[in-house]
Amino acid sequence: MKLLFIGDVVGSLGRQAVCEYLPKLKKKYRPQVTIINGENAASGRGITEKIYKKFLQDGADVVTLGNHAWDNRDIFQFIDEAKRLVRPANFPDGVPGEGMVFVKVNQLELAVINLQARSFMVDLDDPFKKVDQLIAQAKKRTPLIFIDFHGETTSEKQAMGWYVDGRVSAVVGTHTHVQTNDARILPKGTAYLTDVGMTGPYDGILGMKKEAIIEKFLTSLPQRFEVVEKGRQLLSACVIDIDDKTGLATSIQPIQISEDRPFNAD
Repeated sequence: MKLLFIGDVVGSLGRQAVCEYLPKLKKKYRPQVTIINGENAASGRGITEKIYKKFLQDGADVVTLGNHAWDNRDIFQFIDEAKRLVRPANFPDGVPGEGMVFVKVNQLELAVINLQARSFMVDLDDPFKKVDQLIAQAKKRTPLIFIDFHGETTSEKQAMGWYVDGRVSAVVGTHTHVQTNDARILPKGTAYLTDVGMTGPYDGILGMKKEAIIEKFLTSLPQRFEVVEKGRQLLSACVIDIDDKTGLATSIQPIQISEDRPFNAD
């Protein structure tokens, strides 16, 4: 199985980049499953039903979330009916939505898990204990398991990668919006990338207008952060090849598309 994962879509520029480049990426790499992290897709904060459905129309099979999952209250109106939308599984019991979904591809199934880290973030349930439960549950149906681990620190993300090495197909980090240069296959066969990076404004700071963020660093005073809605685009993603029988990865390739790194169809 070949899997395409597009990282943190931020605002309208991110959505435009998905619409423009996803068909080209599919033509080039021919993934059986496409996953998009959409937790920043609605003006940089949360997601709406309209955006979720547009991602599916553009070619996504699953949309994952993160710490901004609940920032747009529209989500409470549709998340329980959105069968391809995955919020962090380690929210407390009773929270709307699902933390794992299964995607059927011919005779195969892929389990897609979303987890949120705890370092410098909201103190949710332990993601390490939760992942043990979810892996055991998923293994009853399929050896093909993908984890979007949404976290702040590289150390916690690396710890998760090593913790599940050989038990899942891939662990790819999201949230910090800057693609890391450490894509690899861990010794027992799990593909790992600390952060896949963001898809959205190329000339902001993590997708936001740079002036307010610089001012906050200069003054330490509160500032209102606003997403960049015009200008150049960036798309960050990765492609992962997985052995259908073992569920272990055979390769992982990071992707970045921008004005400085134009799309290459070859």
